[in-house]
Amino acid sequence: MGIRDNILRIKDRINETCIRAGRDPNSISLMAVTKMVEPLYINEAIDAGITLIGENRVQEAREKFEHVKKGPKWHMIGPLQVNKVKYAVHIFDVIQSVESLKLVKEIEKRAASMDKVMDVLIEVKTSFEDTKHGVLPDELLSFIEELSNYPHIKVKGLMTMAPLFDNKEKTRPYFRKTRALFEEIKAQHIPNVYMEILSMGMSGDFEIAIEEGSTLVRIGRAIFGDVYKN
Repeated sequence: MGIRDNILRIKDRINETCIRAGRDPNSISLMAVTKMVEPLYINEAIDAGITLIGENRVQEAREKFEHVKKGPKWHMIGPLQVNKVKYAVHIFDVIQSVESLKLVKEIEKRAASMDKVMDVLIEVKTSFEDTKHGVLPDELLSFIEELSNYPHIKVKGLMTMAPLFDNKEKTRPYFRKTRALFEEIKAQHIPNVYMEILSMGMSGDFEIAIEEGSTLVRIGRAIFGDVYKN
């Protein structure tokens, strides 16, 4: 199966999941995660209808950017080092992995220098695995309230990564928790905070994530197959 066929199959699975969950399929955005994927294959995905690209590393995104067709929005989805923020603010439309005030302050500084308002998602650490990043649930509200004071940053929602399980059903509580936090923050009507995007779910668990409220799924291997090197 080629990339186009893979994308069509994923869209079919999204549609089927939405029907099952009583949701509108148009409310789900499909992102192609392009970590270690060559521009040739990324462009093939764009030709097949992909409008969102997710990159894990700033340096890799910089190397690819001029070789990838224009049109899709670029999201930074991996951990972001403070010394790479100046490049990230230039390349990306959205930074999904905001998790510290140190990072926030650097994003504000760099975005202000470009006269740009940077859309961000707050990464939530719903798992206590050492490999997972993000703001702890108990600290999320105060963190976002602080972010609302930065004029060159706009909070657009939340992102999380569930632990890897052989039984994908075990991811459900992590997605459910993040959705509850999303709704809690949304109900606060905090200035400069727009709870529009709930980024949850990857190739192995995106259907569970959609059932639990995800509005954006991040798919790499299921789109690119063997050319995706995680």
